[in-house]
Amino acid sequence: MLERKVYKQIKDFYSGNPHRAMMITGARQVGKSYIIEKFGRENYRHFVRVDFIEHPEYTAAIGAARNADEILLRMSAFFGDELVPGETLIFFDEVQECRELITQIKYLVQDGRFSYILSGSLLGTVFQDILSVPVGYLSIVRMYPLDFEEFAIANGISRAVLDLLHDSFEKRKPVDPFIHERFMALFDLYLLIGGMPAAVNTYLETKNLRLVSREQSMILSLYKQDISKYDRDRKLYLNEIFDLIPSELSAKNKRFILKNMNEHAKYSRYENSFLWLKNAGVALPVYIANEPKVPLILSKASNLFKLFSNDVGLLAVQYGGGIQISILNHETAINFGAIYENAAAQELAAHGYTLYFYNSKKLGELDFLIEEDGNVIPLEIKSGKDYYRHAAMNNVLESEEYSIQKGYVFCNGNIEEDGKITYFPIYMLMFLQKRETSEEIIFDTDFTDVNRMVR
Repeated sequence: MLERKVYKQIKDFYSGNPHRAMMITGARQVGKSYIIEKFGRENYRHFVRVDFIEHPEYTAAIGAARNADEILLRMSAFFGDELVPGETLIFFDEVQECRELITQIKYLVQDGRFSYILSGSLLGTVFQDILSVPVGYLSIVRMYPLDFEEFAIANGISRAVLDLLHDSFEKRKPVDPFIHERFMALFDLYLLIGGMPAAVNTYLETKNLRLVSREQSMILSLYKQDISKYDRDRKLYLNEIFDLIPSELSAKNKRFILKNMNEHAKYSRYENSFLWLKNAGVALPVYIANEPKVPLILSKASNLFKLFSNDVGLLAVQYGGGIQISILNHETAINFGAIYENAAAQELAAHGYTLYFYNSKKLGELDFLIEEDGNVIPLEIKSGKDYYRHAAMNNVLESEEYSIQKGYVFCNGNIEEDGKITYFPIYMLMFLQKRETSEEIIFDTDFTDVNRMVR
């Protein structure tokens, strides 16, 4: 049984928001339905799952209902005594098949007889066709494949060991050499298997990498089916872009070059296809920020980006050619830079960061930029032995214009500090977590002095 962090997030939400619903979005096969059903059966006396793909009759009946009362009336015909007021969580699964339900969830929540949770795999691609998203009644959470910490726990790593590593991360003290070596080996395994639950479970049950690859190939085939099913007009562009991700990442600058698709390609023609892949959750675009200043979004350029796979294990199987043994042996013929960066992009996205990189003819290129506590932190991801070479980071940190106070290099080495730069083992990406402001922001003002102006 895989431990997922989103379980606690769901539980905390429903303990404090009795009059709201949650919708879990994300790519197919990341484990949304499993974790929701686990939560429902462990925390409610009654749990009802309404799967709009397996039971198209639910779509026809509920989609045609004019209001919340009609929805509940029609559901009672399907589920009868299972619907017990005050004791039932109703799970609407694959709601992209019944878009009308999303506009009705506000009224179902207001009705108050039942609790509701929703999931969907392609919701980012269909929201534009939904007339009204019930703001204030529906909280949306994006779910990702297992991150490295979840993968470590699945492979038997104890919380005590993870706490020890986190303490090293916070205090900037080197990790015990034996533990460091074992975690580097575990990270190599993660590069192969990734975080798709089916792939992880197959590995845990069989230890057979060929069977893992078969599961990953099936997921890739499912993504291709989704492309053909949900966007028939652009499916040729979508398939072409999706298939090019591995080769584009292996290129020298890793940026997505449209000319590799078509000599006369223009971004405007392909823009919606890139957005579709992003919104479907199957690709992670990393946009360039023209300046390393907060907020990074102000200098974002949408037409220059890198495109990563949503799962490093899926990327590995797309490379093919018996890559498993090559990765485990860390053979130099493999472009580990692309694979390491994909793992980093996946980890950062799962931990709440918006993904940016930086490139300047004068200063050089940085793999990632993140915002933390109102500051920009440059990140370099190094897969080789020469991780002390990072001219672009040196240039940016020395720039008086930007006044950046620190930078992180994630590499194969142990923790080490050198001036403004801290070197971390690559697996410690798991400890970079977007922090939300927890303090109350109170701004008290007195405008009564305006009154004196008219006396």
